[in-house]
Amino acid sequence: MNRPRASRWVGWLIGVVVLAVLLGLLFFARFTLLPDNLYAWTGEEEPLPQAVALWNLLAGQLRAMPETRDDVAVTPAVANPFGANTFMEQEVEPAKRERICQMLHDAGFGWIRQEFPWEDIEIHGKGDFEDRRHEPHRSAWEKYDHIVEVANRYGLNIIARLSNPPAWSRAAGDEKGPLAPPDNFEDYGDFVYTFASRYRDRIQYYQIWNEPNIYPEWGEYPVDPERYTELLKIGYRRIKEADPEAIVLCGSLAATIELDGYPHGLNDFVFLQRMYDAGAKEYFDVMAVQGYGLWSGPTDRRMRPRVLNFSRPLYIRDIMVKNGDAHKPIWMTEMNWNAIPADHPAYPMFGRVTLEQQARYAVEAYRRVRAEWPWMGVITVWFFKRASDAEKDQAMYYFRMVEPDFTPLPLYDALKAESLSTQNCQGIGEPQGS
Repeated sequence: MNRPRASRWVGWLIGVVVLAVLLGLLFFARFTLLPDNLYAWTGEEEPLPQAVALWNLLAGQLRAMPETRDDVAVTPAVANPFGANTFMEQEVEPAKRERICQMLHDAGFGWIRQEFPWEDIEIHGKGDFEDRRHEPHRSAWEKYDHIVEVANRYGLNIIARLSNPPAWSRAAGDEKGPLAPPDNFEDYGDFVYTFASRYRDRIQYYQIWNEPNIYPEWGEYPVDPERYTELLKIGYRRIKEADPEAIVLCGSLAATIELDGYPHGLNDFVFLQRMYDAGAKEYFDVMAVQGYGLWSGPTDRRMRPRVLNFSRPLYIRDIMVKNGDAHKPIWMTEMNWNAIPADHPAYPMFGRVTLEQQARYAVEAYRRVRAEWPWMGVITVWFFKRASDAEKDQAMYYFRMVEPDFTPLPLYDALKAESLSTQNCQGIGEPQGS
């Protein structure tokens, strides 16, 4: 009869001890350590979150840390990691595409990640590259030829994101979602072969799909690592057939803890290991991840598999090492913090920072990577600009570096200063990518 009461007392005692330790950490954090030092470990700027983070860091020492093999040289290596995601296919005026490239060049950036939507190039049917949606009809390549030409002229390396199948590639059309994979993966293979053949001397870097581990990037289906690996194999082979010197990126894995596969997604660690189990190792040259800081800064060093923070790529690196891929780099194809206004009605689903914090965090992210992660290569900020402000009602809009009218925000100015300063220190004259 006394055992339940004793168990309750043990529970209370443990709770008191935990609370005392937490309060001790809070006291220690607030009155002993400098706030800047605490931020450098926790990514948190307020005393209570810093104390909680310190507790998590302490508890994390009881778990095995990721094996990153920092001593292994990765290939390809890059000199200038600064890049940005662009949406130049949405810009109607060629002059605006040119201005985008000029501003990125002037800011010392060496890379753009630009989508080349399959549905906007092979529009009406297989092998049909004419755009007949408006008068007069024109080549569907025309706009993309200009994007490639102007990016090349300003010295920007292009990471060509090849995704978004046309409706004709599925018997059900868009019924299963406009991002759903094609019925016949060889149709995708034919498209990427044609694309890589056309731009062989002007584009070297290609990405097969985007975020295949989360909804709705695989359409109205459960995400499927094995099926994605099949698509990756076909895309890789056909791109290399067109251009043996091409570098192929795996589709960027989104950080998520979901395990249902649909309608949410599949944990990035599980997805990646299942890709390896399905034979993906020989079919990508660069691993790609998304690197959003979300609710803490880039110096958040907490290593917990169910916590989404800037340190998460360390786990991806660990999986790569364990699968014999330590020689391959990771590129962060989307990175940023969301500067949605505090009074905005949209839910801050990506976290919320001020414009000044966004600028500071992005700079600190590049600095941390440069100092600590030798296996990390290009980092492309999400994103440079949208063509208009029609999406101001959405949280996603507030990742931008400049406004649609090209007004620079603190993020652009801060990264420009950091990039140019870094290149001056390295003795690089003109912005260079690889």
